[in-house]
Amino acid sequence: MYPVIRLAKELLIHRNAPRLGLFDSHVSQHICWPWDIDVWMELNNGRTLTLYDFGRMVLFQRTGVIGVMRARRWAGTVAGSSVRYRRRVRMFHRVEMRTRIVGWDARFLYIEQSMWREGECTSQALLRNAVTGAGQGMIPMAEVAQAMGVDPVSPALPAWVQAWIAAEAQRPWPPAA
Repeated sequence: MYPVIRLAKELLIHRNAPRLGLFDSHVSQHICWPWDIDVWMELNNGRTLTLYDFGRMVLFQRTGVIGVMRARRWAGTVAGSSVRYRRRVRMFHRVEMRTRIVGWDARFLYIEQSMWREGECTSQALLRNAVTGAGQGMIPMAEVAQAMGVDPVSPALPAWVQAWIAAEAQRPWPPAA
C-alpha cells in the first residue's frame, strides 16, 4: 500500500518552508521503518523509489510547480528512471534526501535525487518526468517552463544526463517478447 499518510506528513511539514528556486535542492530527513525493509533487513528498493516520490512532491510544492499544474489541470508522470544503490540502509537508519531539477528537453523534465547517510551516498536516482493534460497528451516542456515564469530554454543538461538520454533512445520499445 502506498504510504499516503507519510506523504501527507512530508507535505505538511514543509508547507511553510521557504519557497525554492526552480533549480534549488529540497533536503529532507527520513527514517527506515520496519515496514520499509526487505527480507535482507534493509531498505527495500521499491520503498526507496516511494521515498523519492516524497522528495519530488515536496520539491514541486516548494517551487510552485504543483500550483501551476493544478491551475492548468495538468498531471505529472514518471516516464523513466535509473537508480544506483551503493550503501545499505538498515532498519532505523536515518537518511538525508536531496532532490533537485537538473533541466529539461523538449518532452521531459529531469530530476536528480540522492540519499545520504553519515556523509556517504547510499543511492542516487535520475528520473525523467512528463507533464500531461487531459486530451492533450504530453505538454511541451517549453510551455510548462513559460507557465512557471522561467526561460523556456533549459540550462544545458550535464553530460551524464545527456548520455543516459542517448542510451534510453537506443533501447528497443516495446521490448522483444
